[in-house]
Amino acid sequence: MTLVEIVLLSIALGIDCFAVSFSQGLIFKTDRIKTALRLAFTMGLFQGLMPIIGYVGTNSLYKIILPYSSKIVFAIFFVLGIKFILEAFNIKEEKIECLDMKCLIGLGIATSIDALVSGATLKLTQTNLLLSAVLIGIASFLMSTAGYFGGNLIKQIPTKYLEITGGIILILLALKSLY
Repeated sequence: MTLVEIVLLSIALGIDCFAVSFSQGLIFKTDRIKTALRLAFTMGLFQGLMPIIGYVGTNSLYKIILPYSSKIVFAIFFVLGIKFILEAFNIKEEKIECLDMKCLIGLGIATSIDALVSGATLKLTQTNLLLSAVLIGIASFLMSTAGYFGGNLIKQIPTKYLEITGGIILILLALKSLY
């Protein structure tokens, strides 16, 4: 793969990070910079590490994960989306938080299944793994940050509707993963 192809791959893999972070940006009202950085760091870390795992495990892990990758992504995004929508109707004191370690790991895994599979492609095309992993991680970090603050910009809409919108975005990503 050429450098341009690696950059394009990085951008393509970062799109899910952007969408998930956008939905989170719709919800969170406090600690915006800290929240954006935690989310972006997690997205970038998982997106950067998964191609390495895919690269190393091409012969065994690739064969195991590939048939189920869309179902795994679907399940994680669908459950998170439903959770967001249900919590929109719950009476709460302040805010929904989906940035505890468990949720961050879930989001990180869900958005990086494609990166895992792309690691096999990197090996098969004899592409520089370190350069690819770093570019994928940086692109995902930047796109996640942009998505979060993009969602944050439209905060004037009542929170209940924003939470439902965030949930719908995650459900749409879940459905997208099946096709």
